[in-house]
Amino acid sequence: MNERSLAKVKMAAIQLQPVVGDVAANLRSCEKLANAAAEKGAKWIILPEFFTTGMAFDEQIADTPLPPNGEAMKLLASLAKRHSAVVGGSFLCRDDDGHVRNSFFLVSPEGILGRHDKDIPTMWENCFYVGGNDDGIINVSGISAGSALCWEFMRSQTAIRLRGRVDIVVGGSCWWSVPSWHPKPVTNKWELDNSRTAFESVRSFAAFVGAPVVHASHCGPIECSMPWLPLKYKGYYEAGAMIVDAEGKVLASRDRHEGPGVVIADVAAGKITPKFEIPDSFWLHRRGPLPALSWTYQRWHGKRWYNKHMTVQKDEKPPTMTISG
Repeated sequence: MNERSLAKVKMAAIQLQPVVGDVAANLRSCEKLANAAAEKGAKWIILPEFFTTGMAFDEQIADTPLPPNGEAMKLLASLAKRHSAVVGGSFLCRDDDGHVRNSFFLVSPEGILGRHDKDIPTMWENCFYVGGNDDGIINVSGISAGSALCWEFMRSQTAIRLRGRVDIVVGGSCWWSVPSWHPKPVTNKWELDNSRTAFESVRSFAAFVGAPVVHASHCGPIECSMPWLPLKYKGYYEAGAMIVDAEGKVLASRDRHEGPGVVIADVAAGKITPKFEIPDSFWLHRRGPLPALSWTYQRWHGKRWYNKHMTVQKDEKPPTMTISG
């Protein structure tokens, strides 16, 4: 594969501590962090997945989907114009067909550059949106940008759709921890592995695709119900805002203990020959026992819950409901 290198651009990834389900509070925090990134010279500013809401099995999220031209898009457009920057992030977007999608938009001062809908919801995310099937590639003034969100960084099909086709990968995650349930020595070991996977899935993705990665994230605590279980979930977002070069070298990163903030690096967008071969398997990385179980049963639960609570006819007001299994 021929290498293609472009001029370096200062890029930023935001790490947000969200208030789950509070769109107004999260938009204010995103604006503040994006302004801070621009003050440091960033010309690309990437917000995390679900930057309007965070994510949990929480009834408040059911009332938060926004139209494509709603408050989330107004913020992206305003930031892009104010700072003469490319700005992106994903939010729960209710389209004209009545369905909700996890939609990443990339915006310039001139307007919307493109959109990517996450292909497969993760675990309890199935309660709140349906998947998409686009290629996630957006043209930005001659730069081919690929978008990936959270567990899309975990799957071979994502690497296949972007490998050799993009000069940079932009996106983010809302990755939560394994709860510290009994027996704690076991679940704590699972969480240690989960935390490592959250970091490695992003870092190594650059080497699978052959392009730099700008990855935004969340941090802070989460507490919510568990689908179909009498247990409470109590944990935290894994964090891991980072910028990685095309060979998989971390240029800048921020872990969860550092809290909300911004990471910035000068990024040489451009394709190179990927260092890693894509495995002949669905997953690029092992998920661990509890995430693997949750992936399966929460998909079953979530699809039923979505069909009952989230689908609406055009012009019908989305229902308000109480979370239950």
